[in-house]
Amino acid sequence: MITPSTTIRQAPAWQHALRDAFSRPAELLDFLGLDPALPVLDAERLRDFGLRVPRGFAERMRKGDPDDPLFLQVWPRGAEAYAVDGFGLDAVGDMAKLKPGGIVHKYHGRVLVMTTGACGVHCRYCFRRHFPYSEALAARDHWSEALAQIEADESIHEVILSGGDPLSLSDDKLGEFLDGLDRIAHVRRLRIHTRQIVVLPERVDDSLIERLSRTRLATVIVLHANHANELDTAVAEACARLRAIGVTLLNQAVLLRRINDDAAALRALSERLFACGVLPYYLHLLDRVAGSAHFEVDEASALALMRELSAQLPGYLVPKLARESAGEASKRVLA
Repeated sequence: MITPSTTIRQAPAWQHALRDAFSRPAELLDFLGLDPALPVLDAERLRDFGLRVPRGFAERMRKGDPDDPLFLQVWPRGAEAYAVDGFGLDAVGDMAKLKPGGIVHKYHGRVLVMTTGACGVHCRYCFRRHFPYSEALAARDHWSEALAQIEADESIHEVILSGGDPLSLSDDKLGEFLDGLDRIAHVRRLRIHTRQIVVLPERVDDSLIERLSRTRLATVIVLHANHANELDTAVAEACARLRAIGVTLLNQAVLLRRINDDAAALRALSERLFACGVLPYYLHLLDRVAGSAHFEVDEASALALMRELSAQLPGYLVPKLARESAGEASKRVLA
């Protein structure tokens, strides 16, 4: 007689941390010692795009400071409810280019895969906050439709994992897709766009390192950090583990009013990124998604900032200022 195993597989630490994230505004205010009467988005709109802040990320915020640059990125302000001309639901034209299987093919030689709608943090300027994830996720049916489309198009040499956040997937689910990509000979590079490593560095655990080290694909991970204060020791250690297995690390930031719209903040970000082994890649002008207008920095101010930044840093630490617009053949580099 064979006795059934009673071993219960424990969820990894990062999943526990994700479940423990702040989701109620009052709890976050209490943790930070902020005024409980601080204005917040009304409950009905908050249901559409709720608060989510990992506790480790909240610990990097300055206690008692409602102007902390990390807090401002995640706090749902009433200004999100204002309708502003030029700000819509599909800021960069992803919905118009979406194919069955969660594929977005806008640029030559590379394809973007919508892996999941889940994120470790809800940034209030998120350009996909209105994206219909329930209608198009590549992970359905063991990734079969997405992999079939990639295999059928030999012009595709790079596959970009996006979402949501692809590192919200379990290692088993992520590994299933990577195994499929490894079998497609014309795919050479894997790019993962993630904020998870910054807000939840526990995600870079032994299991993820082992899985990424097995792929034949040249792997690039593009982090998303907007302010030097986001990059604590735990993030630096996670980056070091990824670099040790040959992963190239880049960063893209968004230029955000009151958060990083001065040369000192941008300089500190570039310096801290390099100390963590990450090269600054893009500084994006805000994607004009509904609910985010209060974050916008105008183009003239952005160009002036870039001139100031270029005078203070070596060229390899100056990110490219760029704007992504629907229908264009590539991002438009402004400086």
